[in-house]
Amino acid sequence: MAPIKDPENTLIMDTTKGNVVIAMRPDLAPQHVERIKTLVREGFYDGIVFHRVIEGFMAQTGCPKGTGTGGSSYPNLAAEFNAEPHVRGVCSMARAQNPNSANSQFFICFDDAPFLDRQYTVWGKLIEGMENVDKIKRGEPVQNPDRITSVKVAADV
Repeated sequence: MAPIKDPENTLIMDTTKGNVVIAMRPDLAPQHVERIKTLVREGFYDGIVFHRVIEGFMAQTGCPKGTGTGGSSYPNLAAEFNAEPHVRGVCSMARAQNPNSANSQFFICFDDAPFLDRQYTVWGKLIEGMENVDKIKRGEPVQNPDRITSVKVAADV
């Protein structure tokens, strides 16, 4: 496994395609990182599917309904748009048209997506397991989708 520099801000995610390790960036998006950690510690993401997976773009997850229409019981977050570019392996929050509508859904970029820069909140980046993300079944919606089997904050493991 990749060396973990900051266990409190590192996620270890098991998916149906293998393990993924994400270094979170509270320096870029403190409220979003806090929300992700809260949901992870509650087990919110365990079993949730990758419901929207677009070749050459991204894999989206975090909807409890599996449709892209749901979120957590917490209020939506105010945007924390930042200068971090949307490049391969970046984790960013999904949202509706309203910039302040991110809640629990997020996506992992397959490729660079500069058109998203400063319009979506980047909160982390993969440090391991991108080859497993690359194997996630594509679709919009995905038929028989891959899922997050479990995710933990490294400090809790």
